[in-house]
Amino acid sequence: MSPLSHREYDALERAVSRGLRVAISRAGRRELVLVPLSLAFDEGREIITARNPTTGHELTIYLDEVERIEAVT
Repeated sequence: MSPLSHREYDALERAVSRGLRVAISRAGRRELVLVPLSLAFDEGREIITARNPTTGHELTIYLDEVERIEAVT
């Protein structure tokens, strides 16, 4: 189950559908600004597949490791 609020999850879904950027914070790590590409499940855990808008590298982030998601405007 995701620890995200409804507002954060809505921002994530909107970013996936519109190709917008989000800032993602995880415990003990730097905040990342990413373009989320998709949401999926992997062995019972929800994952975000995202692209770094600067480098173009793809990342996979487990949603249960995310502390906060914020839309970047």
